[in-house]
Amino acid sequence: MKRSIKTLVLASAAAVVLAPIQARADGFVTPWVGSAFGSNIQNGQPSIGVSAGGMGAGVIGGEVDFGWSPSFFGNKSDFGNNTVLNLMGNLIVGIPVGGTHGAGIRPYLVGGVGLIRSQIDGGTLTNIASSDNMFGWDAGGGVMGYFNDHVGLRGDLRYLRATSDMTTHVTSIDINGDKLHFWRASIGVTFR
Repeated sequence: MKRSIKTLVLASAAAVVLAPIQARADGFVTPWVGSAFGSNIQNGQPSIGVSAGGMGAGVIGGEVDFGWSPSFFGNKSDFGNNTVLNLMGNLIVGIPVGGTHGAGIRPYLVGGVGLIRSQIDGGTLTNIASSDNMFGWDAGGGVMGYFNDHVGLRGDLRYLRATSDMTTHVTSIDINGDKLHFWRASIGVTFR
């Protein structure tokens, strides 16, 4: 079952990235930095990643979002190497205020499904090594603001949630039998 979910997620992500886009599409790539916060983690954990996609006719499109959070559950001395990454295929809906060329802004909503992977490699508080590949979903919104035809800024807030329980049983980080879930705020430079 897990293998078929992984295959489905990767095929969906590849379809979004490789799908032919009409000439009027508005493509973008956004490397970003952010902060993860929520009930499973210590608030303010750093995250980095990249989002790429396109908006057909400037309103509806697809996006692939990759995010990585090192030391997600806490510092390395207590939890060892611990990370969470996500790879999501998303639908994005936004209204370009000022058009799809030149300066303007585009508020948007985004949501989709994909892979959320957690990994803990032991430490002084956790003498375990564990990794989980979980099917998950995300939903959120933000705004892209463009200075000219090709460069702008993007601010984004998303909620990410796994659909299955984590198998790691560590009471000190409050994830016993819990579905991994967290918020992520990010900002990045957008190229279109």
